[in-house]
Amino acid sequence: MTDKRIDKPFSFSPTRRSLLAGTFGLSAAALLPKGAHSEVDQPPVLPLEREDYAKARERFHTHLLRKMPAPEKSEPLGTPPGARRVTYPGGPNGSIELVAWLSEYTPSKTLKPAVLFLHGGNATGDGHWALMKPFWQAGFVVLLPSFRGENGQQGNYSGFYDETSDALSAAAYLENLPGIDKDRFFLAGHSNGGTLSLLAAMTRKFRAAVPISAGVNSWRYFNRYTDELCFDETDPQEFIMRSSVCFGHSLKCPTLMLRGTQERPFDADHELLMSRATSVGTKIDHQLLPGTHNGVVPHAVDESIKFFNAFT
Repeated sequence: MTDKRIDKPFSFSPTRRSLLAGTFGLSAAALLPKGAHSEVDQPPVLPLEREDYAKARERFHTHLLRKMPAPEKSEPLGTPPGARRVTYPGGPNGSIELVAWLSEYTPSKTLKPAVLFLHGGNATGDGHWALMKPFWQAGFVVLLPSFRGENGQQGNYSGFYDETSDALSAAAYLENLPGIDKDRFFLAGHSNGGTLSLLAAMTRKFRAAVPISAGVNSWRYFNRYTDELCFDETDPQEFIMRSSVCFGHSLKCPTLMLRGTQERPFDADHELLMSRATSVGTKIDHQLLPGTHNGVVPHAVDESIKFFNAFT
């Protein structure tokens, strides 16, 4: 998640927004004049959920008030050099087919380590795939999935929740390919993909995870990107289920959080996530690398490889 300053020329009061949304069953953002933005009220203390995130996902269903594609203009997906175009069953219960790019490899009796990499932004592009080259050069099979509503594909954008389901489906697809070593199955992601990688690593086990420039607090994100609000923001649980900081104890693998020195630094929200994870014995660390939000990615991929090799 990136920092982005937005003007807020008009907003209802929190009470007024709640009344309007409750009366009409609409998103507060949908009730505003075109070009205006609502404000999302953040709790003074980010809640700690006692339930495991995977269990919470079993009973929670997001309530989308707007049906929309991913909020980024994009072209239909092709096949970039060095990739094999595949499809995996994303969506609820595998109900939609989504495109992913897989590195070329030959299955053999010697099982190969694999990396699921979740891209940044809200669209998939060839530039994302070009960043994956060091992974396959280092001997990893790598899969870069696209998500619902991206690049003209099926499905509705949900702001990280159903996209986490897609990421988990992509993980199941990759680890069950022939020749993949399930004991050396890793996860990484950048920006929005870093956010998703934390939520995915709180749902199921990976050998290790590296979220890069990840967001942990969905209240903060949707206050910056109010035009992406598509769920019922009058329900606090919608934000909780998109905020890894609320489920730090659920992190299920060793984790290294990376960030660029020229972007917003690790803050109190990140520190809170790490303290909640370490309180139950999870190994988690963070590191700053030279670079901007996007410029840090090549260095972060190299650091990810070093981190993953420690578990191979």
